[in-house]
Amino acid sequence: MGENQKVTELLPSGQDVWIGFFRDSWKWSDGSNSSFRYWNEAAGEPNNSDWNEDCAAAVFSSSSSGKWEDWPCNWRRAFICYSVLPVSKKVVRVRLMKKSSSLDLNDPAVMEDILRQFKQKLKDEGVDGDVQLSWKKQSDGKVFHKEKETEKKTTKKKDEL
Repeated sequence: MGENQKVTELLPSGQDVWIGFFRDSWKWSDGSNSSFRYWNEAAGEPNNSDWNEDCAAAVFSSSSSGKWEDWPCNWRRAFICYSVLPVSKKVVRVRLMKKSSSLDLNDPAVMEDILRQFKQKLKDEGVDGDVQLSWKKQSDGKVFHKEKETEKKTTKKKDEL
């Protein structure tokens, strides 16, 4: 229903659109299969009434509300496309400066709490959508490691630049 609402926002009222679904065991135009169906069963769809109705259209009349009908593929209609939103992946290095702490940062509960706080901070900063955060484990299976003195000095010099 959410996708139908978005489509109705893009189209003039009552317009019908091709949805990229066609009869070859009913699959999508990108070749993927689908178990989801939204046929207008009240109208007996898919009915293949003229034996040449091999494509599906979403009908956005007041009575159909985006339900599908099978139509001949050569009928001229608008076509609505679906695309997956791009996924971006960012790697962030975290340095905790608190020197004396009894917390085990590699404790799963502590790591989960830190991720929860990061996610809330991102939300507070206006980052919306499906944000998924995870830790990258090193070869020893740990996420957090104590910084060596030489690394601290190098990092401090870089920060001063």
